[in-house]
This record gives sequence, structure tokens and C-alpha cells, in this order.
Amino acid sequence: MRDVIGAPAGWLARAILTKKLSSVEVVRAHLEHIHTVNPRLNAVVFATAESAIKEARAADRRNKGKAVLGRLHGVPFTAKDIFNTAGLPTTAGLRMLRGRVPDHDATVVARMRRAGAILIGKTNCPPGGAAEDTWSPLRAGTRNPYDINRSPGVTSSGEAAIIAAGGSPLGLGSDSGGSIRLPAHYCGVAALKPTAGLIPVTGAHGLVGGLSDTRSQVGPMARYVSDLRIALRVLAGPDGLDSGVVPVSAWKAPQLEGLRVAWYADDGMAKPTPAVAATVKAAARALAAAGCNISEERPPSLSEAYQVTLGYWGRTHVDNERLYERWDAFRTALLKFMSRFDVVLSPVAPDIAPLIRVKPVGDHQLSYTVPYSLSGNPCVVVRAGTSPESMPIGVQVVAGNWHDGTALRAARAIERKLGGWRPASVVG
Repeated sequence: MRDVIGAPAGWLARAILTKKLSSVEVVRAHLEHIHTVNPRLNAVVFATAESAIKEARAADRRNKGKAVLGRLHGVPFTAKDIFNTAGLPTTAGLRMLRGRVPDHDATVVARMRRAGAILIGKTNCPPGGAAEDTWSPLRAGTRNPYDINRSPGVTSSGEAAIIAAGGSPLGLGSDSGGSIRLPAHYCGVAALKPTAGLIPVTGAHGLVGGLSDTRSQVGPMARYVSDLRIALRVLAGPDGLDSGVVPVSAWKAPQLEGLRVAWYADDGMAKPTPAVAATVKAAARALAAAGCNISEERPPSLSEAYQVTLGYWGRTHVDNERLYERWDAFRTALLKFMSRFDVVLSPVAPDIAPLIRVKPVGDHQLSYTVPYSLSGNPCVVVRAGTSPESMPIGVQVVAGNWHDGTALRAARAIERKLGGWRPASVVG
């Protein structure tokens, strides 16, 4: 089953559809792999073995004749433990919710199921799904599959860790300031923070949706950029409940030839390590080789965006009306900058994954990600390099709002040129 573990979700869906593999084989292989690697990682807090195998058998029975099947029919997936799952525990890392079992699915979970995907586990997150590390007093911490002494990132870290380790081909995370993107960078997987207003957050603990928090988005995580594109088509669109979501198709993309790309390796706040800077430069060269027009140029007001975010988090004393004025001014400045570029390429973080429970040096772990949370731009993270410590290094590919497909296409070009995800040696 080694050809199943580590395979793209899209490949698995085709193999199941053509009966080269059964859904039971695929689901069972992933559940067994979780059983093998999870004791060292603590990434999956609840596995759905019995129900998942039952659903896989039903999926195989439906795969006959001219049956109309979903894009992910019979393919396993995991979800961060903030998403409601009908009949299954949803605790969001909180002791007070340890016995909570919702009677309905979050919108994104329901959409994955309608596409034929089979939930095989819920993944670890800090209390309430919101913190700057992975630690949960309910479930303890998750470990990085490339070095179990290192952190897998912030709140969607359980997802990133189990996907990187081969236990799940596709998963659901959430991102307010970098909670999808940093774990993807630290664990060497691919991930999408979509344009604000593209995917509903209904049924995700702590995410209110609508216009109350335009920074927080739900997005897919996978090992391959191609699987993010499949998941985006499954997840996007209004659900009639999240008032902030609009009916826009955001997966179409122009050709890479002539695409205008701005890149920067240093945001002026958190100096990157030489390995991180070299990886961003390599990604820029990969896009140039694909026909893009490359310019080394940094968007304006990134430090202002970081200060606005600190104010939003309540870490600085600031008048709310003035805060939103500054926020809007940053968005306007970035819009003007993006009128000259189709894509912005940058680091995800200044360094590789920090050691467990060790705060990174400086206070700018999120300085590369929070500006694009304020602006709502789509961001794709893809592995593009490896540090001297043999840890993954990702890059952040940002596109204009509602141009998620552009970011995905550029990230796919980087992935093809520089290799993308690689198996984790610690648990491989």
C-alpha cells in the first residue's frame, strides 16, 4: 500500500472510479498508517475507523454502472477539530467541550461528504482553535513529522502534520493570521488560504463569518497543489448562512507566460535565514523559467499591517475607529500595488519550524502572513526548499482577490520545478 500512502487525492479518486483500487483499500491503508505514525505525532485526536470503513464499503457499492459520483468519491480526508461533525466529537481543544457531539456537519465537512469524501479523523488544535502554538491542555501538543522535537506550527498544525506524514491526503484547516500557512511551511505541505468571502465558515468553532471577522478563512490542506484546486471547487460558494460569502468563481487562471510577479525575501521586520531567502529566490527563478515577468519589489505598508493586526488582537492601545481607518488605508495601498502585479511571492515565515514550546526569536513569526489576512487576498503555500537541518521551507504565493486560481497555477509551477512535498524521514 506504499503507492496509496503519499498519493495525491485526485489520483486516488481516479483509481477508485476506475476500480484499480477500492475505497475500502484506500481508507483502510490510511487508517493503518495513522495508527502507525500518530503515537509519535499526536496529530489525530479522534479516528473514525469503524464508520469510515462502513462508508467506504458503501462507496464501493455505489461505484457501478452509470452512477454519478462526486469529485472525491471514496477518498479519505481529515478535519481540524473546530469543525462540527455530525455524530462525532468536536472539542476545539477545550476541556469544557470534551463531551460535545454535534448533530450536524460544518458546511465544509458537509460539502466534502457530498463530493464523496470519507472523514477518517479529527486533528489536534490549541484551545478554541486560536493560539500562537500547537499546545492543547486537553490533548497536549502535536509534533513535526520531520523532527519530533520541533513544532508543526500554529492552530492547523494537526492537519499539516498528519498530511505531511502520509496519514491523510487532504484536510480542512482555518487561518486568521497564518494558521493554515505556517503549519504548511513548517511541515512541507501545500495549503490555500482562500479569498475572504469565498468559502463559508459556518459550523467552525470560533469563526463567526459574515462581516464580523473578514480575516478568518477556512481552506484546504494537501500534499499537492493540484488537490487544493479540486478541493476549492468542492468547498467554494454561498451556503445561505454565512452572509460574507459571495457567488464568485475563483479557480480560473491565466497562462503563466507574461504573468507579472513581484517577489521579496525580507519584509523589513523579520530578517529571513539565508536558507529561507535562498528558497524564495529559487521560487522566483522557477516562475521566471515558466515565462513570468519577475520584479524584486516589496508591497508598501507591511509593517503598518502588522501593527494594525496587533491592535486588532488587543496588544496595543488604539481607538477602534482609527484602527479600521488604518486597516482600510493598508488595503487601498495594497490594491494599488496589486494593480501592477498578478502575483506576489514571499517567505511564509523568517525561519523553519521552532523547537517544541520554544517561542521563535523576535515577535514577528506572523509578519509575512498577517498583511494578506487583513487584505483578504488568496495565498497558496508550497514547499520549495530544504534547510540545512533537513526541514521543509515553503513559499507564499499571493494573488489578487478572487484570483485564487492564479495563485494555484503559480504555486504549481514552483512545485513542478522545485519538487514540492517530500516524505518525512522520521515517520516515513
